[in-house]
Parts: sequence; C-alpha cells; structure tokens
Amino acid sequence: MSSLKEYLYNHIPLTRAMEVEVDSISDTALTLSAPIAPNINHRETVFGGSASALCILSAWSLIHCRLRNHPEIKPRIVIQKNSMEYLKPVQGEFMATCNLGSERDWDFLLKSLSRKKIGRLRLASQLTCAGEAVGSFEGTFVVSDLDERS
Repeated sequence: MSSLKEYLYNHIPLTRAMEVEVDSISDTALTLSAPIAPNINHRETVFGGSASALCILSAWSLIHCRLRNHPEIKPRIVIQKNSMEYLKPVQGEFMATCNLGSERDWDFLLKSLSRKKIGRLRLASQLTCAGEAVGSFEGTFVVSDLDERS
C-alpha cells in the first residue's frame, strides 16, 4: 500500500469505504481512482457525492504530498469552497486528476504560510471514466501552519 493510500485510509475513513486507489503522484499532478461498486447510486451510475469526494481528495492529496517537502510546516488542510460540474453519468471506474496549475500560486501559498501561518490555494481536478471527461471540479483550500514553535 502506498504511503499516501495508507495515510488516507487511516485518517479519512471515507477513502477506505470508497476503495480509493492512488494511481500516480508527481510534483505537479496527482491521480486517484475508485471502482463503481462501492460508489454506485440507484441508477447504477456513480453517486455524485463520491465523484465530488474523489475530486476533492485528489486536490487535497496534491497539497498534502507537496507539503511533505517542507517539514518545517505542520499543515492543516481544509476545503473552504468548491464547485463541481457533472458532464455525463459515470458508468464505471472513475479517476480524478488534479494538476497544480501554477508554481507561482504555490510559491504564494508558501510565502503566506511563512508570514501569516495561513494561506489559500485554488485547484482544479478533472473527473474521467474510460478516458473520457465526465466532470470538473474547482476548489479553494485553506492551509494553516500548526507549528507551535512560532
């Protein structure tokens, strides 16, 4: 089990129930996936809440993984606001990919954390099924530095 998957399963129990998998992690993108079976609705498609949750988790996880490179920061990452657009019914395994977008935005987050112990980052995720876009997500995350040394 990847360290991210283990962390998610241990700290965000919904990820275990959804059977979330970590497909790929890089400095600028992160992809999570989940099967349809534990996320199915009454129409035999993916429940909208599961699709939204996977997108939120992909963005949250990208922030979490990038902040591992900054051990001086003890982050608390929470979502402040988000929007989700559903383009098509999801009829199988689904994936959410979050791309960083702008290194400048990331640098601004780190500067804000350094100066104010709090910062915000806006991220987007693409929801796909069988290689086709089926949804899109945008969200703003608040990161606070819980370092008690300051």
